[in-house]
Amino acid sequence: MEILGIDVGGSGIKGALVNMETGEMISERFRIPTPKSRKPKAMAKVVAKIVAHFNYKGPVGCGFPTVIKNGVCNTPGNLHKSWKGVKVDELFSEVTGLPVTVVNDADAAGYAAVNYGVGQNKEGLVVMITIGTGLGSGAFLNGKLIPNFELGQIPYKKYDKIELWAAASAKERENLSYKKWGKRFNTFLEYVDLIISPDLIILGGGTSKDWDEFKEYITIPTPVIPSLLQNHAGIIGAAAAAYKK
Repeated sequence: MEILGIDVGGSGIKGALVNMETGEMISERFRIPTPKSRKPKAMAKVVAKIVAHFNYKGPVGCGFPTVIKNGVCNTPGNLHKSWKGVKVDELFSEVTGLPVTVVNDADAAGYAAVNYGVGQNKEGLVVMITIGTGLGSGAFLNGKLIPNFELGQIPYKKYDKIELWAAASAKERENLSYKKWGKRFNTFLEYVDLIISPDLIILGGGTSKDWDEFKEYITIPTPVIPSLLQNHAGIIGAAAAAYKK
């Protein structure tokens, strides 16, 4: 079975068709920049354009970069404040005319890793951390999702949330070296390790492909590995979430 997976991010919205038996993308990834306003209607139109690009008529899975509870955006995250309280699945279903399943983007990336990637058959508490505009996190206990683990929202010093200090966007904004940024990211992982004591941490998002550049600065005792699916994990996992539903 083929399902369209869409990964909504703060800088880009991208989609591809995914084979649900193998977890492989069977089309080229199609990407459209996220509208500068980051408002609901503008972003919904982009989702509709991606669906139209593939001339797709089936169920759609969508990873979304905020806390999603029963399809509703609880906090706007790095998007416009008007997202709060929006029933995202209904909005996207309305503009596409298709059934849309919406999950947190880090949960989606975790779905991909646990079902098709390095997290397969891993016992215990496995945490996916996506490194991008923010720091997303998805938690899985013996392969089953524990939704809405938003570890990037932990307050840190003068910052309302630690992702403002330790995400990839902070590295770019402050022009940090991999050494300086890697030490910040390790501080974040120290908090994760202290608070929930996971058995394995998997890194996803665009920056995970640069693992060799910063792995020497990651010193926590818990094993940390990059997702082999890297930046495609959000798309594959979004499709998996729709398939499981």
